[in-house]
Amino acid sequence: MTKVAQRWTDHEFAGLALGDARLDKRARIMMERLSAKPTASIPQACDSWNETCAAYRFLGNDDVTWEGILAPHWTRTQERMSAHRVVLCIQDTTELDFNGQETEGLGPLNYEARRGMYLHPTYAVTPEREPLGVLDAYMWAREQRGADGVRPGQSESARWPEGYERLAEMAPEMPDTRLVYVADREADMVAMMRRARDLGTPVDWLVRAKHNRCLPDGGDDKLWAYTTKGEAVGEITFKMGPRDEQKARTVRQQVWSRAVEISDGKGGRITATCIVAREIGAPKGVKPVEWRLLTNRQASTVEQAIELIEWYRARWEIEIYFNVLKNGCEVEALQLSAIDRIERALALFMVVAWRITNLMRLGRTCPDLDAALFFDPDEIRGAYLLTKKKMPTAPPTLNEIVRLVAQVGGFLGRKSDGEPGVKTIWRGLDQVMTAAETLRALREGLG
Repeated sequence: MTKVAQRWTDHEFAGLALGDARLDKRARIMMERLSAKPTASIPQACDSWNETCAAYRFLGNDDVTWEGILAPHWTRTQERMSAHRVVLCIQDTTELDFNGQETEGLGPLNYEARRGMYLHPTYAVTPEREPLGVLDAYMWAREQRGADGVRPGQSESARWPEGYERLAEMAPEMPDTRLVYVADREADMVAMMRRARDLGTPVDWLVRAKHNRCLPDGGDDKLWAYTTKGEAVGEITFKMGPRDEQKARTVRQQVWSRAVEISDGKGGRITATCIVAREIGAPKGVKPVEWRLLTNRQASTVEQAIELIEWYRARWEIEIYFNVLKNGCEVEALQLSAIDRIERALALFMVVAWRITNLMRLGRTCPDLDAALFFDPDEIRGAYLLTKKKMPTAPPTLNEIVRLVAQVGGFLGRKSDGEPGVKTIWRGLDQVMTAAETLRALREGLG
């Protein structure tokens, strides 16, 4: 059990109250094991067969709820949020595919034969993309369609306005922080915008537009044509990383911004701003990048419009988070007998995934932080040993150790390679933690 893991989990899980001190202790031990070996299965992460059995008993305990496991992390996340003027609260849904596993309670995914469940978290990040933590979550499995072809149960589209309402409830607890609800096209719903208006918009909202709506005062033009009529307010240029088998490239967009009114579906209107960012000069054979955004915020200047575009671009952070959760922590490989056990395991892995993405971002945005704040001496020594580098005389920085960890995981570390991504970090962490355990065992054996 590493000292760093103890310090980190003791802080992140302060106030954990599962109803029994033994359950609280078991949850912390499991978090220590999983955070030290994020790519390992539960048996591989545990130190012994007895510990593995205890872990499975914990996941099968009906007195433990996944909400109870995550509750202290939610509190720590809000504390971190309160230190910032603006926090982006990104919402999205991802499917978890457990097809072929005999797990009770799973439901159909995009077609009836595929089995799994859905996860819809609220992921808090700063405008500079520093991950602050998971703020809220829904987990569910779809029910089978009935004979009439209709799926019983609550509409999944309700998650989006409900997610806004949860943020609105939190907003008074953080009076000096402006919360911004950020989501992709699935959240382009009049119900969410109407609810925000009726609540007095305690939380800003920014969504990618899906519907090219008719406008009450737009004449013959629909929303997007109405917005782009006339001169653009300016341009934005940014570097877009590799996605969908496309290489990284520089994107240049023209930007239009216009105040609009749309129908609220109840005989009233919703005041909003529509922003269209359209790429110009895209490489041959590459589809131009175009975003159409809707928000309650005003954007009468190019600077205001660009700020909102940058906030929307930060939505990619939740995709990185899902990637770590599914491919780094390999949660879809969990072999548990019932969905409630998967939910408890997911609650633990969701914090682990945040921890990994947070290390990556802090290594980039706060590179000079003391590495000892995040890694203990044996872990630092293990990173140097595995990369065959000499221990420095001065205390290493966070960026230096994160880069070493990533090199263990396959990052080449050349000047042209930039900063490491989460994939090489989660791979490297597993080996560095194992090296640290070996160093401790050798020292204890010699002692």
